[in-house]
Amino acid sequence: MLNPQLAWYVAGPLLGLCVIAVRLLFNARLGVTGGYSAIVSRLRGTEPSLDWRAWFVIGILLGGGLFALAAGGQDFHGYGWLTRNFDDVLVAPILVVAGVLVGYGAKLSGGCTSGNGLSGTAILSPASLVATGTFFATAIVISFATKALF
Repeated sequence: MLNPQLAWYVAGPLLGLCVIAVRLLFNARLGVTGGYSAIVSRLRGTEPSLDWRAWFVIGILLGGGLFALAAGGQDFHGYGWLTRNFDDVLVAPILVVAGVLVGYGAKLSGGCTSGNGLSGTAILSPASLVATGTFFATAIVISFATKALF
């Protein structure tokens, strides 16, 4: 019924327009970590209401859910090499540790891959250029290491 993934030549320009729109409307960077932090701040009671960043994350979650419903339900086939090489009992802890490391890295680098990679590099932020280069270099090294080990 639906293609499971939006074509890169459609998604790329749309993301670029979103980066520009966020810069023009809010004078801010587009990214998910800020939205997650805004939701956590609201839940802790340190913020009186949800800002646009929180609604952005909520929209991503709702949009993904609506797409799954429109596509006929969940179409999940595991995590590739992870579920092929590890018992189901080990997959959850590995994903939790990976998520914690990604979250820590995102906070340490001043934003997530989307914030640094899309918005930060678009404004030629030196910190974002270094962070994005680090993300890519780490991904390349880890992909070769996992291929060699598994």
